[in-house]
Amino acid sequence: MKILLLGEYSRFHNSLKEGLVKLGHEVTLVSDNDFKNYPADIFLYSTIFKDNYILNKIRQGIFRILKLDIAHLEIAFRFYRKRKQFKGFDVVQLINEYPLPSTLYLEAKILKYIFKNNKKTFLSSSGDDYICVNYMLEGKFRYSVLTPCETYPDARHCQYTLFYATKSFKKLHDFVFQNIQAVIAGDMDYSIPLEGHPKFAGLIPYPINTEKLQVIDVASPVTSKIVIFHGINNVNYYKKGNYLFEKALEVISEKYNDRVEIITTRSVPYSTYVTLYNKCHILLDQAFSYDQGYNALEAMAQGKVVFTGAEKEFMQHYNLTERVAINALPDVNALVNDLSYLIENPEEIIAISKRARAFIEKEHEHIKVAQKYLEKWNR
Repeated sequence: MKILLLGEYSRFHNSLKEGLVKLGHEVTLVSDNDFKNYPADIFLYSTIFKDNYILNKIRQGIFRILKLDIAHLEIAFRFYRKRKQFKGFDVVQLINEYPLPSTLYLEAKILKYIFKNNKKTFLSSSGDDYICVNYMLEGKFRYSVLTPCETYPDARHCQYTLFYATKSFKKLHDFVFQNIQAVIAGDMDYSIPLEGHPKFAGLIPYPINTEKLQVIDVASPVTSKIVIFHGINNVNYYKKGNYLFEKALEVISEKYNDRVEIITTRSVPYSTYVTLYNKCHILLDQAFSYDQGYNALEAMAQGKVVFTGAEKEFMQHYNLTERVAINALPDVNALVNDLSYLIENPEEIIAISKRARAFIEKEHEHIKVAQKYLEKWNR
């Protein structure tokens, strides 16, 4: 089968591609290439405006005045020049309703071309989208990535996330749902809002290439300092709860100064991020989710104890009775208590590490997951 994976921002589509190729399929992956620099077969990204200092300053000025990112026009132009490469696929999967992205008008034109020139198109719900964001706004989650916006309304992610609930975006949302065969959720944060939707085809866990990601041997947390890694993406500082982790780490650093080593990074490329967290025992990922995102899953595959989403809905869905990750609540005292427990009971770090790896192998192994996608796509 000939498959097009349109969009990438977490290595989700890269791992899915690797599984599909193992199963004998021809796969093309397209990316707009953000700072993480994930691999792709076709890149659609702005070089004229982003890589030239003067032109980038002009771009920023235009955005401040007109709220128009002219780099998005370049993305659409690059798609147009390469449009023949986007025809004749048996299956197309969009990573999001807004997969590249260009302007809303041009994005609709791009997607119209995709829908018209390929057999089937499916949508992944694995990031902000119209249904998920409206579910948050209706207060149906106990907490969500919009929770910090109540205290920090100027946080960079708030305006970006709320954009997906606007009337102008709803037009794109409606157009996408009119043309897709089905929508598939990547985790509980996206499957819960979709429950009952006529085009919802269920949840398929994110694929993790467990061949590439092996458990990393680190010094025993029982006999050495416990290493805690906190990787910050400045754009998502409030969205991920990094400000809560930082406050918790201040307490932990003072309380256990001689027993812990804390590593903090800010907005580094994916390859650098992975290299820097290799030596850690505990990784702080995010505090406003019900389920794990991609960074958390990759770290769990390498035997890290990850503070991330692991709510009761997640535990029930996978029939888990023991923790495979730490459910990071958006509460500094709760984070301090959980970290303190692990530091004072390092044997639990070893136990959760083993369970985390076993969970990834059972539920997220990329070839198994790729087969699940094929079954959905072929119905």
